[in-house]
Amino acid sequence: MTPVKIAPSILAADFARLGEEVVQAQQAGADWIHVDVMDGRFVPNISIGVPVVKSLRPVTDLPLDVHLMIVEPERYLEAFAEAGADRLTVHVEISPHLHRTVQRIHQLGLKAGVAINPATPLGFLEEILPDLDLVLLMSVNPGFGGQEFIPSALDRLRRLRRMIEEIGGETEVEVDGGIDPSTAGPVVAAGATVLVAGSAIFRSPHGVAQALHGLRTAAQAPPVGQGTHSGDSKSR
Repeated sequence: MTPVKIAPSILAADFARLGEEVVQAQQAGADWIHVDVMDGRFVPNISIGVPVVKSLRPVTDLPLDVHLMIVEPERYLEAFAEAGADRLTVHVEISPHLHRTVQRIHQLGLKAGVAINPATPLGFLEEILPDLDLVLLMSVNPGFGGQEFIPSALDRLRRLRRMIEEIGGETEVEVDGGIDPSTAGPVVAAGATVLVAGSAIFRSPHGVAQALHGLRTAAQAPPVGQGTHSGDSKSR
């Protein structure tokens, strides 16, 4: 089995030390760096944008995995590509011309992803799935870090994995929300190939390196039982 990838989310990092924390994550063995972009319209929060992506590009050679939680994401694809993004993920809920947007991301030489919220039917992905490099399954409602994992995401994840297998695709399945050592194992067992974690890594009292190692160990361990301990899942 291919080892799961871990993508620390800088939403939980100390922005006064952002470059340093990203370097620590890379040295600790992170696979991607996850960048949450919010506009205060699609989600009830405002976060970072193009300048932060541009400032991170010289700091790390890890793929910058940019999650666009914004309206009209098609207006900003070129800017994020020029800033140094490697992957751009847009939301199915906000992209009426989704095929065109995915095509444009590919034309820019980037990997294309589509994110889907917890209450959005997976069927919305059916037509676009063969064109995707990545599906980002939200296991919390987007907009804020530190939320608890929604247990029903596990069943959605299994169904999404079956959809991908039916078309014979190699699409990455990324899960974002409430990922920590208590949820990582069940999520990977259900079909995830990439785990996004913010608070569990950057806000761990044990430090970034130990936290990332612990998360990877948990992700690779055989799951115990069928459920997750959502009450313990405070990290992003």
